[in-house]
Amino acid sequence: MRRIIQRLIAAIVLSIGIVAAAVGTSYGQDKVVRIGYQKYGKLVLLKSKGTLEPKLAADGYKVVWTEFPSGPPLLEALNVGAIDFGNTGEAPPIFAQAAGAPIEYVAYEPPAPKGEAILVPKDSPLKSIADLKGKKVALNKGSNVHYLLVKALEKAGVKYSEIEPVFLAPADARAAFERGAVDAWVIWDPFQAAAEAATSARTLTDGTGIVANYQFYFSSKKFLEAHPEIVDAVLAELSAVDDWAKGDIHAVAEQLAPSIGLSVPVVEVALKRQSYGIKPLTDAVIADQQQVADAFFALNLIPKSIKISDVARKPGS
Repeated sequence: MRRIIQRLIAAIVLSIGIVAAAVGTSYGQDKVVRIGYQKYGKLVLLKSKGTLEPKLAADGYKVVWTEFPSGPPLLEALNVGAIDFGNTGEAPPIFAQAAGAPIEYVAYEPPAPKGEAILVPKDSPLKSIADLKGKKVALNKGSNVHYLLVKALEKAGVKYSEIEPVFLAPADARAAFERGAVDAWVIWDPFQAAAEAATSARTLTDGTGIVANYQFYFSSKKFLEAHPEIVDAVLAELSAVDDWAKGDIHAVAEQLAPSIGLSVPVVEVALKRQSYGIKPLTDAVIADQQQVADAFFALNLIPKSIKISDVARKPGS
């Protein structure tokens, strides 16, 4: 069991090269905001719009951007002080907090349950989640879809121990899925939309009625305590980008598609399943996130019980 827990917690360990690059980029700069982002989401839109830099330049700050392949390594970078701000889904911060990372939830996006799903090949004999018993299921370890899988199995009466999880990053999981090396794939948008378009993959279930699929924004505790006004400025610019995005999804798709390497129609599908609105944390959202943490602890996926309210920014602070 100790080895299993160690392997699961290792999901948030970032390669030394990425951390060193992130730290090195900002070395020697006294006033800098280091933001971690992924290929898809509001932060990459904010980066491409270029509105944050002049806003923070007025306060003497430079913005340094570092791209990450998924949420777990992004939060590990925040843990070791390589970045100051970033965002992930529900599951990565649970593993990060359990590992002692000094993270602080500062905002969230409303639920987007259709933005993640359990997929099977179009000609698969599997027809329901119950059919996953004894099957190989690919997923990104410690990511948002980890919780979707846990709850979907629970709803279907299948124990987590009764499936064979195959932990792969999205690109590797897509390859394994297409060659039939795994029976199902739990994945999020835009990878989900891309697989549906390219392979006609079928959806066994998405998150509807099972999980909320929140997106959360984080700061390191140290940075938030020292520069709360800068965190607020980043969130304000994110809100402005969010307002633009929800009002012109086609324009957003055209802007994102080249950097993601997907077609505009595929990105549009993903954007329509996304939620909009950057909001302060509420007691209800914290309670929902606590359920994720409690579920992982009950399955021994994290080594200790954690309290989400301990690392949630209080309103007005």
